[in-house]
Amino acid sequence: MVADEGADPADDAPSAAEGESDGEAEGPADNDAEGPRASKVERLEQEGDIAADYLEELLDIADLDGDLDMDVEGDRAVVSIVGAELSQLVGRDGEVLEALQELTRLAVYRETGERSRLRLDVSGFRAERRRELEGVAATAIAEVKESGERVSLEPMSAFERKVVHDEVAAAGLTSESEGVEPRRFVVILPS
Repeated sequence: MVADEGADPADDAPSAAEGESDGEAEGPADNDAEGPRASKVERLEQEGDIAADYLEELLDIADLDGDLDMDVEGDRAVVSIVGAELSQLVGRDGEVLEALQELTRLAVYRETGERSRLRLDVSGFRAERRRELEGVAATAIAEVKESGERVSLEPMSAFERKVVHDEVAAAGLTSESEGVEPRRFVVILPS
């Protein structure tokens, strides 16, 4: 897989742990949660808590009902807003969701001073879109393998391109992103 230059800039940011040395000379590990070197999971949980507080205030201001679920998946905090009618927080093709995610990341940055890779979902939109994109990718991958020709997909958001790149890599092919936002798209290359 070729790196997606238009992908979420925070995806390329080094994690805080990358800058830490291997030989810690500081105090015992059980003090890490209180010191500046809190464990990665604790930092991600803190990001989720900050994001949830921010989003809860936003829901109150907008007079929207929604429940917040927080989790840590791999190297990112994941916050989901679930509720009856929250389509206005998703918008057409997830545009409002993308903007809300960026605002939430900024709120986390304001509190922590570190860039966040937090992922936000509303009413399962991203999860459903991921399933759709996996199907699109599978069809395109089959076409590339059968024809031996490169296949270009429709323009996608950074999140969507990442899903396709991951599927292509899992199938043993390579892909790259071409074009300029907001018309950036994935090209799947033959072996």
